[in-house]
Amino acid sequence: MAIISMAKIRGFMENAKHVMHISYRPTSHEFNMSARIVILGILIVGILGFIISLIVGFITGAP
Repeated sequence: MAIISMAKIRGFMENAKHVMHISYRPTSHEFNMSARIVILGILIVGILGFIISLIVGFITGAP
């Protein structure tokens, strides 16, 4: 059983505080672009999965 030292906890808290300090809220343009990219990626993966399932279904004769 590992015991977490206070130094590790303090180090983590300092790193977390640093990340929060340097991060910023995205602009609406950045947010919309990110959302579009994520939606496009999900659609591409879904379409590829559907096509692969169709191909496997035709090969194996499964419904």
